[in-house]
Amino acid sequence: MSKVCILTDSTAQFPTPAFPGSELVNIIPLHVEYNDVIYTDGKDIKTSNLPASSRHSKGPRALPPTEEEFHQIFSHLGQRYREIITILVSSHLNPVVSMAHSAATSVRGPATVHIIDSQTTAVGLGLLAQAAAKAAKTGSDGVEITRLVRGLVSKIYTVFCVQSLSYLHHSGHLDPAQAIIGEMLNVMPFLILENGRLVPIQKIRSSRHLVDILHEFITEFSNLNHIAIVQGVPPFEQETRNLRERVNAEFPSPTPSISEHTLGAALATILGPRSLGVVVWEKTITE
Repeated sequence: MSKVCILTDSTAQFPTPAFPGSELVNIIPLHVEYNDVIYTDGKDIKTSNLPASSRHSKGPRALPPTEEEFHQIFSHLGQRYREIITILVSSHLNPVVSMAHSAATSVRGPATVHIIDSQTTAVGLGLLAQAAAKAAKTGSDGVEITRLVRGLVSKIYTVFCVQSLSYLHHSGHLDPAQAIIGEMLNVMPFLILENGRLVPIQKIRSSRHLVDILHEFITEFSNLNHIAIVQGVPPFEQETRNLRERVNAEFPSPTPSISEHTLGAALATILGPRSLGVVVWEKTITE
């Protein structure tokens, strides 16, 4: 029996498809309910399938994996590994963490299940899973990996600029009046994930202001491992290009690596498909 594996959910996105320990990473998908049909995130539905606004519909919503689905994957992985490090999307965005805890209490078997609320999502979650996989590959045990991941949580910062405010209302992050009026006036709030919660900071006035704000956010950090741009549908092609150019000009050599990603369907049902996000991973003191 192998020692440790990593389990994360389908909102996680990885800067590179191949990384040390990638073979130890397993994905449990969320679900998307839309028009009374339940789809599997990352398989049966894409962000482009979602309406630009959910004002005139029941609203697509992200559902966590069921307790039975968690139970099955814990039991399956428990036959091959002694410890399962489970790193999941922020509990303030979706109840995946509580579902995992419920399932873990009823799992029979020798494997120890560690459950971590990442307080983030998308590339932030992927980076944590990636770091955990690398540590597992080099022989760290579950306690050491859990301590490592919890320490890295405070080094990953995520912001989103959101246009489809009706989605924020349906996912419980904005009251209906603010959502309706804001969407009608094309208000674009700038949100930061703070302790796993979406916190509004300011409003974006224009496309140029959007790039200015994201550039300003990135340049608050002097030592970065990685910068990720997460864009919805339709993509923010010009804004992303301008942001990349300004970041490359701002940072001295070596410039932090930059990756681009498309917003996944489950996360898009929370934020809305017309969203643009940035994730930065700050270097630790030892690095």
